Amino acid sequence: MTTKGFLGIDAGTQGLSIIFTDESLKVLATGEGDYAMVSGLGEGCYEQLPGDWDAAMQAAMTQLREKMSEEMEVLAIGISGQMHGEVLADADGNSLAAARLWCDARNEAEGNELTEALGVKMPKRITAARWLWTIRNRGELAGKVARMTTPAGWLAYQLTGEWNLGIGDAAGMFPIDQSTLDYDAALLPKYDSVASGPVPISQLLPNVRKAGEDGGALTGNGAKLLGLPEGIPVAPAEGDQPAALAGSLIANAGMVSCSFGTSVCANSVGDRAFKGVSNTIDHFCAPDGKPINMVFLRNGTTYMNSVVEMFGQAINRDGERAEQRTSGFESVIPQVLNSEPDCGGVLALPFMDDEPGLGVNRGGTAMLLGLNAENATPGNAVKAALLSTMFNMRLGSETLDEQGFPRTELVLSGGLTKTPQLGQILADVFNTTVTLLDSAEEGTAWGAALMAKYRSLVIGGEAMTWAEFVGQQQCSKTEFKPDPDNVGKYEAVYQRYKRLIAVQPYLAEAATESQ
Repeated sequence: MTTKGFLGIDAGTQGLSIIFTDESLKVLATGEGDYAMVSGLGEGCYEQLPGDWDAAMQAAMTQLREKMSEEMEVLAIGISGQMHGEVLADADGNSLAAARLWCDARNEAEGNELTEALGVKMPKRITAARWLWTIRNRGELAGKVARMTTPAGWLAYQLTGEWNLGIGDAAGMFPIDQSTLDYDAALLPKYDSVASGPVPISQLLPNVRKAGEDGGALTGNGAKLLGLPEGIPVAPAEGDQPAALAGSLIANAGMVSCSFGTSVCANSVGDRAFKGVSNTIDHFCAPDGKPINMVFLRNGTTYMNSVVEMFGQAINRDGERAEQRTSGFESVIPQVLNSEPDCGGVLALPFMDDEPGLGVNRGGTAMLLGLNAENATPGNAVKAALLSTMFNMRLGSETLDEQGFPRTELVLSGGLTKTPQLGQILADVFNTTVTLLDSAEEGTAWGAALMAKYRSLVIGGEAMTWAEFVGQQQCSKTEFKPDPDNVGKYEAVYQRYKRLIAVQPYLAEAATESQ
């Protein structure tokens, strides 16, 4: 027996995963491969070896095949990977150095410099900022570089022999012009005037490809890596954020992908290009090129977790912290759900770390305000901590509201999905419908498989757009509609929170002076 289907490959920060789906995109088997950071680097330095990704891909494919009871006929392959990395290769396609990853912190100054010079947001994560750092700090290496790509782009090159990249991942390397859906031609020479690199950056960047377009086909080398026949079509390799949007079936303007975890991320599909520069908002593209405005917050649910832990059972002296945290959530979350929108008057700040996008330059001001004998309950304290995270996301989104970008639906993923009822609170805070997909855990590898299926359909002559294709996918989901009785109550709390945010610098100053 032979099963036809699609392969989805995802190269994350911690490891690589591969899934095989049937033609309806039901996951039939999975495989995983591991790799580690390069050791011995300084603080804030994060690198991995591209060869380790190749080996992990082979290992994951071997594991996946062992789980299959039938032969696979792969119709198309999709790839996703961690965005913003800097993978450098010579003219023969050989890796020249370890790849610097999205979390590498060595080029914040370059990002700020480029933002000022180009007049568009160039965060320190963007590959172009990393390349500027390399030119200035590793000149000998820079002189050998003939090609530059991302982790997903590297895997695509290993499989196809072509330097192509999906437009979403490409936007994480250099800004995209929404009128041409290619690298911004007006900004390329401006960048070169700042960088003074050995060659124009346009000669190094991969070719931009949109969803459904030709991402190459499996070569002999690719066939050897995966143990598959040559010639299988490969969808344009995408970054993990665009692939996650695909996996959450987000394609239309106004849809927002929200993830609450250690950090908070809200990716909003726009209907036009963003104007100006905002400290709060970064920009990339969906797989079909639609603009994505990303609100990213460093301070996520960690503070809420800490408050839960305080109210959970006492941590035993053997340090079984994870078990005690679970029991704490089991006892506290029902109280959170029963707490009033104003938390009995309790407000919280979650800033265990700084939050540059919101103008919070110092952490150490995580706190509860307004406690008294009547409202000092676990439910009120934990809910106030949760609301502070949601309010920060709303603050970060205000610039989008000012420019009139649509917001029609919040699609929730991440830690909050473990308690789906919390989606109702988010719906009331934003006065927007919140959707929780039952398949939320399938992640970016499934999004890659989805892109593979779309590529296969385009090859077969299907004329539908990416948004139409995504809209046709069926998925069980739960919806939370805003409660009119609570929307106004949360709005009042939000306005109080904004007043508290305004005095945060003074709190930070007081906390510093008391140390």
